[in-house]
This record gives sequence, structure tokens and C-alpha cells, in this order.
Amino acid sequence: MKKVCIMGAGSWGTAQALVLNKNGFKVTIWGQADEVAAINKDKENRRYLPGLPIPADITLTSDLGQAVQEAQLIVAAVPAQAVRQVLEQLRPLYNPGTVLVNTAKGIEIATGMRLSETAADVLGKDILTYYAALSGPSHAEEVARQVPTAVTVASTCEETAFFVQDAYISRYLRVYTNLDLPGVELGGALKNIIALAAGMVVGLGYGDNTVAALMTRGLMEIIRMGVKMGGAYHTFTGLSGIGDLAVTCCSDYSRNRRAGILIGRGYSLDETLQEIGMVVEGIHTTRVMNRLANELGVEMPITQSCYNVLYNQVPVSQEVTNIMCRARRHEMEQLAE
Repeated sequence: MKKVCIMGAGSWGTAQALVLNKNGFKVTIWGQADEVAAINKDKENRRYLPGLPIPADITLTSDLGQAVQEAQLIVAAVPAQAVRQVLEQLRPLYNPGTVLVNTAKGIEIATGMRLSETAADVLGKDILTYYAALSGPSHAEEVARQVPTAVTVASTCEETAFFVQDAYISRYLRVYTNLDLPGVELGGALKNIIALAAGMVVGLGYGDNTVAALMTRGLMEIIRMGVKMGGAYHTFTGLSGIGDLAVTCCSDYSRNRRAGILIGRGYSLDETLQEIGMVVEGIHTTRVMNRLANELGVEMPITQSCYNVLYNQVPVSQEVTNIMCRARRHEMEQLAE
């Protein structure tokens, strides 16, 4: 039986543990001591996935060395801004050639790096042969309950992509492969900004027309920046692009959408984060992508508006007006230089 180490005991880490356990892997979840103690006591992840029993043959530990020992697959299931820190802890324990799957969706604030670039920076460039990103419209709450879901796994190495595909695929989790690692990573990160914006207009009381407009024009922003940063155009029409954008903008499970709704209703950023109680990746991604858009000369008006609301305290209603009153233009303008 192949061993899997999942770094992270949150909702997505737990959901993946259930998937891989059901697929016949020996699963160990590594988490903080208090998280591990609570899950072991309750026999479920009551904080994130209440009501779903954790099988007895899934091991939980706060000892990373124990968790990764003899693992043939390591899954990083922590927030994007924690990936570097976790990989630093993994580095002295990592066995070269072990497949590493990242399931966070974001851009590193301090460096502007995609998370595969962060992994290469910490573990060395050779890791990219064994690195994969798992992305797509996949709320943990539904995956854990075996709701039919489709995702994509991206790697620069086809063999690695196939290995991860085989590990995860089941009758309720459809897994596709993609060799466009930059595109898949960028699609998963950038859609969170648009979901924040969609939530904001819902919070203002606007309707389906407004959300549909934001999603459509938001996709144009994702494509413009995604192509500029090395992604392939067609990747953004797939699961990690349109698919993830749709579910994140429209689902009540989406933390980014829920955070946007609160902000649209007048909550401050601090009040919003306290209410959500979990990491809202889009808030971080807005900050770094607004900076990169200015540096690279990429037009991202929705991202700019989100930044103004989050970090300049501009009212959401004013930013909606600013976007609606932009200069007239052709819908199908050039997407990227």
C-alpha cells in the first residue's frame, strides 16, 4: 500500500485524505498539535468538515518527520502564504524523486512567485519534475461528501501528471491532466479576485446581471494577465479557468464570495476576516496582482477596484460606478500583447 503525507489538516487537506484513503492509500495527515488532538478526540474534523467521520486507518500527527517517512506522495494543503514556510520544514526531510502536489491557489505576496516557483526556490529546480498542481472547481465540502467533481492536475512532467491523476481519480472525482503549469496556477489564483468582486456587488444588493458581467469581464482580466505571465490562452477556458471562476463566484461555500458580500454590506476588512474565520486567498492575491499589473502594464480594472476597496477604503458603490463609466470600447479587444 502506497503511503501519502498530507501537509495541512484544514478542510481541503481532510477532504483529500478521505479521497486518497478510499482509493487505497495509507494516509497520514500532518497538522498543528491542537488540530491533531481535536480531530483524534472527535473522530472528525469538526471545525471544517463536521459530520464526516475520519476513518480509523487515517493517521494524524504533528511530527512532520513521521508523516513524510516512506511517503511516495506528499500533498501541500496549506494556504498559499504558508507554502514557503511549510516547504522549508519539509526540505531536510524530503526524499528526492517523491511526487509533491500543491493544492493551494494563490501567488506569494513577498515575491510575486507562482507556487511552483516558490517550491523550486526552496527545494531546488529539480523538484519541478516531480511537482504537480491540483486545481479546478472543487469545494472541499462537496468532494469530501463524494459529490461528482472534475479537476485538473498540471505538471511540466507528463509522467508526474499521470501519477497524480491515477492517485486521485475515482467514480466521483474526475481528474484531467494539463501540461500548462503556469496557466493552471494562475487561473486558480486570479479567479479569487473576481469572486471577491462578485460577492461585493451581491452585498450591495445587485443581481444576476451584475454578477454575470463581472464574471465575463473578469475572465478577460484573468486571460490578459495569465497569458502575460506565461499561461496558455486555452487553459483559462478549462476547469482551472472558467470552471473554478464559476464555482467561486456563485457558491455559498466560497470564502472569497462570502467575504465580498460582507464588504459590500459595509464590513471593514478586519471585521470580514474575523467573521469568515479562515484564510481568504483573494484578499492577498488582489494586493500582489494589482502591483504586478502596474509593473507589467496589464489592464485589470476589476482588480484595481478590488484593491481600492480593500486597501484604500473606497466605497464599493463608487468603484462600481467607476467601472460602469469607463470609456467605450469593443468587447473583443486584444487579450494580450
